[in-house]
Amino acid sequence: MVKRVNPKVAEVFNKYPDDIHEKLMFLRKLVLETASEADEVTAIEETLKWGEPSYLAKTGSTIRIDWKKSNPAQYAMYFNCKTKLVDTFRELYQNLFHFDGNRAIVFDIGDEVPIAELKHCILLALSYHKRKHLLLLGA
Repeated sequence: MVKRVNPKVAEVFNKYPDDIHEKLMFLRKLVLETASEADEVTAIEETLKWGEPSYLAKTGSTIRIDWKKSNPAQYAMYFNCKTKLVDTFRELYQNLFHFDGNRAIVFDIGDEVPIAELKHCILLALSYHKRKHLLLLGA
């Protein structure tokens, strides 16, 4: 798998408070791991969209991760709100994750992240264009 990294992403990560930096780097690690494990993902690009670390694969929909000063006890993984992604995640994992409308999975600082389930959501996003016609994205 080919990984392209924009050096400006590291600058953004380094501006987060230490505890948030650690949480967001963990989400980053899960995205990159999932991409490397997925047969349908041959390349991933790490870049900035709206000033936020973002991950793009030709086979999928953009994933962004961020923390907002206005809500310091939470951080989130964002998805394109015009897709079926978050609605599908809610159907599959309504008791595991907290959602922000149809655009994000939101984590509280003290949450233990359910790794296998989040990686499944990431896989569905990174392969969205191949799955969007399937019921529950083929989950």
